[in-house]
Amino acid sequence: MEKIIVYTHSDCLLKNNGSNHPERKERLEVVLEAIEGINDVDVEIKNAPLATPDHIASVHPEAYLGAVFAMIPTSGLASVEQEPYADTFLCPNSEEAILRACGAGIAAAECVIQGDVKRVFCAVRPPGHHAETTRANGFCFVNNAAVVARYLQNKHQIKRVAIIDFDVHHGNGTQEIFYNDNSVLYGSIHEYPLFPGTGSETETGVGNIFNAPIAAGTSGQDFLKIFNSRILDNVDKFQPEIILLSAGFDAHQRDPLANINLESRDYFSLTKDIVDIANRHCQGRIISFLEGGYDLVALAESVIEHLYGLQE
Repeated sequence: MEKIIVYTHSDCLLKNNGSNHPERKERLEVVLEAIEGINDVDVEIKNAPLATPDHIASVHPEAYLGAVFAMIPTSGLASVEQEPYADTFLCPNSEEAILRACGAGIAAAECVIQGDVKRVFCAVRPPGHHAETTRANGFCFVNNAAVVARYLQNKHQIKRVAIIDFDVHHGNGTQEIFYNDNSVLYGSIHEYPLFPGTGSETETGVGNIFNAPIAAGTSGQDFLKIFNSRILDNVDKFQPEIILLSAGFDAHQRDPLANINLESRDYFSLTKDIVDIANRHCQGRIISFLEGGYDLVALAESVIEHLYGLQE
């Protein structure tokens, strides 16, 4: 069984989105509590470092990041969006949380490249896959997976990176960033139509984008079949040197923001299928980033199943 390093930081708990917001600190609290409570997975929890502006500038222009940080209030909340879409907020502790969330991925990249471990889970918030090159949205400011993909390419000369996104919402940011770059494969399975409205089958980039939109009410069994045939088969053909995961757990049947019917155990199955490809093509190297998942019970259970899959 593979050892798993989990990168996280208490700064990620300080990100506040106001009362009754689905992306709340309790999400990370229950994930960490669940991880600390398991004794049949070899897990080491480490503090995430701060990402530097230079790391982030490989994806997001310095002016964009500066503008986001300049909007951080000294008290209360500030929205980066106009009504009626104002659900992406900054609070006084946002800068540290954003930099820790991205820094977790940078540290994870060094871990797997140096051979310390093959599997890393970044238990962080805010999430990242909706963040476009110069636009924050969907609770996201910096696209953590995209920054790490560029870091691996620029520092470690990784030529083929696969980013697999099983969050129930399409990762419009990741798709936008890599839409014309065939060195990065992006594959996403997601409920459609649903926020953010992107992710149709016709969005194919330069042959590197694979979208598998699924209808509301899709069963877990059908989800896994589609995921394997439409996403993983293409990842297998791509033969990546490393796999990054946008690991959202909001396709669970309990989740309040979507309408897909996965059960917690399904996250073991889909993770194990990803691991099989990683073992075949990229020395088993996987870095997973927590994205969505808004029912606390489902989230905690599903993350544990994900870790069980990662240790295979």
